[in-house]
Amino acid sequence: MRQQVIGGRSLVFFLMLIGLVGCSNSKQQTQGEAKPPSPNGSASPTGRYHGKPNDWGPDKEIDMSHVPDAVPRYENRTIAGNKNPYTVLGKTYVLMEDERAYIERGKASWYGFKFNGERTSNGELYDMFAMTGAHKTLPIPSYVRVTNLDNRNSVVVRINDRGPFHEGRIIDLSYAAAQRLGITRVGTGNVEVEVVVPEGDPRPPLRMRKQDKVARDSGLVSQTEAGDMSGDSKLPAGTYLQIAAFGVEKSAKQFASSVKSKLKFPVVISATKVPNKLYRVRVGPFKDAQSIQVAREQLEKIDISEVHVVYQ
Repeated sequence: MRQQVIGGRSLVFFLMLIGLVGCSNSKQQTQGEAKPPSPNGSASPTGRYHGKPNDWGPDKEIDMSHVPDAVPRYENRTIAGNKNPYTVLGKTYVLMEDERAYIERGKASWYGFKFNGERTSNGELYDMFAMTGAHKTLPIPSYVRVTNLDNRNSVVVRINDRGPFHEGRIIDLSYAAAQRLGITRVGTGNVEVEVVVPEGDPRPPLRMRKQDKVARDSGLVSQTEAGDMSGDSKLPAGTYLQIAAFGVEKSAKQFASSVKSKLKFPVVISATKVPNKLYRVRVGPFKDAQSIQVAREQLEKIDISEVHVVYQ
């Protein structure tokens, strides 16, 4: 009889334990459903996050408007993060030889707590509340301006990681950057990504940087001569910098005339077709990345910094 009583008590305790576990799992699922959608899958292409669950963000949206943009500055680029070429998921990627004229449109995603505190490609710790990003082929570190094409919100982030390796995405952003752009709730967004060159950094082509540094350090050539040695990457035909757009032709001509005398490059007006006719003021065309960078510097000296690379 005593054994039957003990067995009954054990059965009751076991059933109560199952009920508690079930409630706990139900609570976890409910909490998980309240989180923003996860833009990234559970498996890391590089294997650095094996065993971690699907990526996730804060339970409630956090306003990151107080977080400042990354400030472009000159940084020595080391081997860390710049293995070239490299292979992920059977696909080989080659880093850009000259990123100074880089601009691209596509999908942006973001990554959160799953990766927070983990090592990025160059060995730094990922901080989802800092203004950083991941790119497949830009040298590390690089700085880019990312603009949400749907709401025109814009941020500057520092590239210190590789990715995203999901099809159809061109950049992965920190939670802070994605929240400021307004894409954390939907997970992805349509963006334009354009490289930002730090002041005083000529950005010679990646393949020549090591040779240039050795030559400069040895005193064999001057800084200017080393820049000339690097060579210039050719740009597609019809590459321009657009500096303004007007709805009235007279205004476009007046503006073009005012800046023409201050630049060493041609200033042209390109008109769109009716009914929405616009008169776009452009500088160029440019044949290589070096000349387009020189033009940017000249424009900045006359307080024209909002420029875009365009092709016509």
